[in-house]
Amino acid sequence: MNSDFTLAIHSLTFLALQPDRMSTSDAISESAGVHPVRIRKVLSLLKKHGFIKSKEGTGGGFLFALDLNDINLWDIYKITSEGALQPKCPESNAKCIVGANMQNVLCSIFWGAEVHLGEYLKDYTIKEIVDLINKEK
Repeated sequence: MNSDFTLAIHSLTFLALQPDRMSTSDAISESAGVHPVRIRKVLSLLKKHGFIKSKEGTGGGFLFALDLNDINLWDIYKITSEGALQPKCPESNAKCIVGANMQNVLCSIFWGAEVHLGEYLKDYTIKEIVDLINKEK
């Protein structure tokens, strides 16, 4: 899993908590504690997949495009991190039974882990993340 996943969740939650006004990438980056360019990259990805919309120019920024219940963490994972759990195996000795088969075996196991992760992440929507944040206040 990479930081784009957590930054996407952070960005969407930030936008969800301010539904009646545009939020800038600078404001979101300040909240997340990262450079605005990193947030803009994530926001671009979220916009491309229809999760948010934007308006350029003075008074512009970003807004949620969907209902908070329509986006779950698996949706976000798929666009930011899918395949991230796959093992990175070095070139192995193809003449060795272990070396010749390790990547295929591990990929199968980790693919299964990602399927299970997906089933778990589907249970959490941005609405639930917002509710958990509000509970912490």
